Amino acid sequence: MGNSFVITTYDNFGEQTMQTTGRRVSLSGNKVKTSDYTEAGTAYESWELSSVITITIDGKEMESCGDTCVFAEQGLEPELDFTAPEFIESHGGSALNITSLSYTINQYKNYFGKKRVVVIKSQTGQPIVAYSGNKVYWEVDAKLPKTTKLMIDGKALYIHRANFQIIDKELLEE
Repeated sequence: MGNSFVITTYDNFGEQTMQTTGRRVSLSGNKVKTSDYTEAGTAYESWELSSVITITIDGKEMESCGDTCVFAEQGLEPELDFTAPEFIESHGGSALNITSLSYTINQYKNYFGKKRVVVIKSQTGQPIVAYSGNKVYWEVDAKLPKTTKLMIDGKALYIHRANFQIIDKELLEE
């Protein structure tokens, strides 16, 4: 990553356990050698990503396994007054009522980003924090285990080991 980030760590129930900041932050997965057997019983070794991540903060390392970590780029602020809705109901009324057409249009919009709210939850489903923006999209980096990268109005948000929902703002305003 190489940018300034605020890293907030949570336990399985969504309680904050630590907050770390740094001017130069990077996140990497760790490969481990594993052994397996073919159907004929021959042993072989291969490499795969472990669940341990290494976080480098201004040249110093911190390793983490099992905790929920939210990496918010400096300047990306959470929604302080957001309350996760228990029920969302859509009443239609747009050209997107044709399912196949709406899927295609939404895929295109998702590629470039659209107005959305990101609700991050603990591993037990408790809402922790929400972020929103006018241009939100996500991607998965195969080199980072159990981590999703989101871009919110040009700022990066990495979510490691957490449940989350990304909701169109229009759906919350109906």
